[in-house]
Parts: sequence; structure tokens; C-alpha cells
Amino acid sequence: MMRRRAIALILLAVLIGVSTADAQPPEESAVLVGAGDIAGCSLSGDEATAALLDDLPGTVFTAGDNVYPSGTLDEFRHCYDPTWGRHKNRTLPALGNHDYATKGAAGYFAYFGRRATPFGLRYYLAKRGGWNIIVLDSNIDGRIESAQGKWLRQTLAENPAACTLAIWHHPLFASHAQTDQPRDLRALWEMLYTAGADVIINGHVHAYERFAPLNPDGQPDPNGIRQFIVGTGGASLAKAPRRTHPYSEVWGVSTWGVLKLTLYPTRYEWAFIPVAGGTFTDSGSAACRLPPVLADPTR
Repeated sequence: MMRRRAIALILLAVLIGVSTADAQPPEESAVLVGAGDIAGCSLSGDEATAALLDDLPGTVFTAGDNVYPSGTLDEFRHCYDPTWGRHKNRTLPALGNHDYATKGAAGYFAYFGRRATPFGLRYYLAKRGGWNIIVLDSNIDGRIESAQGKWLRQTLAENPAACTLAIWHHPLFASHAQTDQPRDLRALWEMLYTAGADVIINGHVHAYERFAPLNPDGQPDPNGIRQFIVGTGGASLAKAPRRTHPYSEVWGVSTWGVLKLTLYPTRYEWAFIPVAGGTFTDSGSAACRLPPVLADPTR
């Protein structure tokens, strides 16, 4: 009896040892969660999306139009701060056109302080989970020869990474018509595409939309960039588009919500999380692009 028990214990130890030896270490990841088109004292969706953030870990991003209607410091303090402001200390903010309704976006810069200008500029680089997170300003000049364009090219060249994500307000592609699209968006896309970027997140359109990987011409490209529109932070939602973009994979206008991205060293997972009572969702995963050698897009 004792001998059988001893053999059983030895076998159990061997099995545990094999299992432990074969077990793979957990894959490191970072979480990025947020939306654009967010807060206003006369709006109701911002508290509902802020409640989602209360229960979600990671870094919060904004995709512009942080507070309505005019982006004043008073609006930030009394309308944004009680909701999304609860997460200010873990937020990567971006500028929208409503933030510029106050001259020079002074309210935005006064409220976010160094979080909005960590390197003294209104566009900046952050790193999360081995990813490059590049926050740009689509309200100012983004041409290759502009100050922002030169900064972007230099930043991409000096910070090689397996995976790169960019955030700004205005989308280049959308199913909803845009009458105020800046002229420089394609230039930003071209620089990011050339450098091997993987994901672009925008707001502006008060809807959620996910696109197939595209090249800067808007054509399907298996090695292209995937664009998300997440203008669902709390502002009034758009109506259904009259015509869907040919390479739009998913869109929704039925609920506010946030986009959660789980960033792994060579891949990412996404999930649109609706506010309480919402039923629209979206989720998936993809591998990062293989970054090409950085080429000069002016040649």
C-alpha cells in the first residue's frame, strides 16, 4: 500500500514537472481604451462611457472634440472633468475641431497641461507594450514639408517598432459624408503607411466604423493600415449613412461606447464595448505589419 502511494506521488510529481516545463509564459500586453467626441454639460453619453472606463484598465485615449461646444477651460472643468476627467492622469489626449473653437485650443492645453504637450509640441509619441503610439493634430498643417510632417517622419525613423498606432481627429475614409475634411490627411497616411504603421484611430464622425486594411489611396491592401472611427464618446450619435464605404467592414450608430485595444508585441485585439443597455459590439484580432525600410515618400 505504502509502495503504491509512493509511486503515485512520484508520477504526480513527474506530471507536474512536465506541465510546468511545457507551460508558456504569459504574453505581455498593454491596453488602450477610449473614444472621441466626448463631453458636454448638456450631453448624457459621456457619463455612461466614463462609467465603462471606471472598470477598464490601461491607458485612456481621446480622439478629439473632448468637450462641447467650444472647448473652453470652463467647459473642461465643469463638463469634461466630472466624467472622463476621472481618468485624466492616464489619458493620452488628441485635439479636435471643437477644441479649437477656443482660440489656439487654449482651454485644452490649460486643462491637460503636460499630458497634451509632453515634449512641448501638440503632437507626440508614447510607448505602450512595445508599440509606438503617435498622437497627431489633424487641425493643423500635416503635409510632408510641414513642421508636423517633418516631426512625424523623423519620429518614425528614430523609433523603429514592430507595431505602430496613430491617433488624430478627422478620418480620411468614412461612410458618412464630411464637408470639413482637412487636405493633409492623405499625407499623414502616406508617411505612416511607408513606415509600416498598423492602426489609425479617428473620431469626428459620431459613429463607430472599422475598415479593412487599406493603402493611402483607399484600396484594399493585405499589408495596409486598419482605420477605426470611434466618435462614440458621448456626443449625439449620427444617423445611419446613406451609402457605406466599399471597404467598410463594420459600422454602428446605435450606441455610445469605447474601443478597447489589447496590444501584444506583434499583434493586437480590438473590442467595441457599448454603454449599459447597448447591444452593438465588434471584436477581432490581427497581426502587425512587417515594417519596410523607411522610404522617402517625396521621391
